[in-house]
Amino acid sequence: MKKKVVIFDLDGTLIDSIKDIAIATNKVLEKLEYEKHPLDAYANFVGDGALMLLKNALPNEVSQKTLEKAVDLFKEIYGDKIHKYTKPYEGIYKMLDSISNKGLSLAVLSNKPHIFTVEFIDYFFKDYPFVQIHGQKENVTKKPSPQGILNIANALHLQMNDIVFIGDTPTDIKTAKNANVTSIAVSWGYRSVEELKNSKPDYIADDTQHLTTLLLENNF
Repeated sequence: MKKKVVIFDLDGTLIDSIKDIAIATNKVLEKLEYEKHPLDAYANFVGDGALMLLKNALPNEVSQKTLEKAVDLFKEIYGDKIHKYTKPYEGIYKMLDSISNKGLSLAVLSNKPHIFTVEFIDYFFKDYPFVQIHGQKENVTKKPSPQGILNIANALHLQMNDIVFIGDTPTDIKTAKNANVTSIAVSWGYRSVEELKNSKPDYIADDTQHLTTLLLENNF
């Protein structure tokens, strides 16, 4: 095994959070008196941070002021401990056990606001030794910028060939390519396998067992 750290995206990769995100966003739309969206529409709204989520959910003609108000409302509603439906995907804990027991370090890089990213890792993965946890921060350009991966590499004194990045969207794959690290797309997230294939990841994991095999048995 050549890799030393595995960096995971969060939503759609480690946790299935789409229903709670949709509920919170629809509450924002309701408060602002805009039309709500069905749950399945949100798969294409997420992945690029809270600002883009609300921009995707709101009509094109809304003002910047309204968009900013919507983002603030979303953070307030989503942060109000209403995460009734969010949970790790089946097999995630077993996969994390397997790779961490083999000496791979764990990290997270998400476009979810940083405060929420930390809260979710602390809640669902408190028993796992994540060495770096990064959500979207004002002073760090979000994915697909490579800055988050570069910051993790610098903090851990690693080279790019020490790292593999795992996510469920083309944005994640582009992030890995921009940072020149190995990319693995997971098929259980919010985007279709065809869309993932078009983004040209180095590998696509069919399920968590397949991902475990890729990480432990492939020399990349």
